[in-house]
Amino acid sequence: MRRFGSRDEAVFQVVTNSFLILVLLVVIVPLWRVVMMSVTPLTATNAPAFGFLLPPWQWTGAAFQQLLGHPSFLRALSMSGVITVGGTAINMVLTVLLAYGLSIRTLPGRKGLTAIVLLPLLFNPGLIPAYLVVTRLGLVDTLWAVMLPGAISVTNAFIMRNFIQGLPEELKEAARMDGAGDLHILLRIIPPLSKPILLTIGLFYAVGHWNEFFSPILYLNNAKLLPLPVLLRNILMASNINEYVEYDAFSSAPVQALKAAGVIITMVPMVFVYPWIQRHFTKGTLAGGLKG
Repeated sequence: MRRFGSRDEAVFQVVTNSFLILVLLVVIVPLWRVVMMSVTPLTATNAPAFGFLLPPWQWTGAAFQQLLGHPSFLRALSMSGVITVGGTAINMVLTVLLAYGLSIRTLPGRKGLTAIVLLPLLFNPGLIPAYLVVTRLGLVDTLWAVMLPGAISVTNAFIMRNFIQGLPEELKEAARMDGAGDLHILLRIIPPLSKPILLTIGLFYAVGHWNEFFSPILYLNNAKLLPLPVLLRNILMASNINEYVEYDAFSSAPVQALKAAGVIITMVPMVFVYPWIQRHFTKGTLAGGLKG
């Protein structure tokens, strides 16, 4: 059994643990309510503990069936998939290219290029110039308007640059002595050594694109192009849910269950992806932030 060095340490441990338990409850209780609500049948809406407690034998997947069977929901799900996969691919290619270029210490004008890259981070031009650029390029009402404006995150680029700079210089020199150019080094030498940071930054980009909300509202006027977060927002705020899902007297799930099921479906992809990348997450973040 652990002995505390002092009374202050014991008090600190109690306060810290109590705070963490409180944070856990703040997260778990709403999530539990959403999960329970999503599997609640129409016959249980008048139960005293509606939305919190429900016997497993009463659970139903009717809300999920109704949502996944509706064309607009499936279309929004596919749009989110396209934006996430396409946007993340664009982000990773451009970020790695920029990071590798800035990591070369002998690059002419390296300090000037670094300063230019840092300018958008220090002085954000704002929403109106960004909207005017997207409009003038004719990207409105296309998925490019959602994926291209944030193609490179300066923060992620510098994390990647620091990681590459921390790799043994001898490996790059040995490859150059064997006749390899920078393109060969970038494609064949860097990626196997950078798997943790690539997965970490890729996760940052993917989560951002999957949860993309403001840009589609701003640039997409065509309802068929709206991604899942926007559709979910419309469902949660709609006074008439029939606009987004077929709901009538024969529906076997309450409106609250349909809304909760939409929240669950939106969360599921990232919930499954994160555990696969989690073992690389801490290593990639620390290495990218400390090396250089």
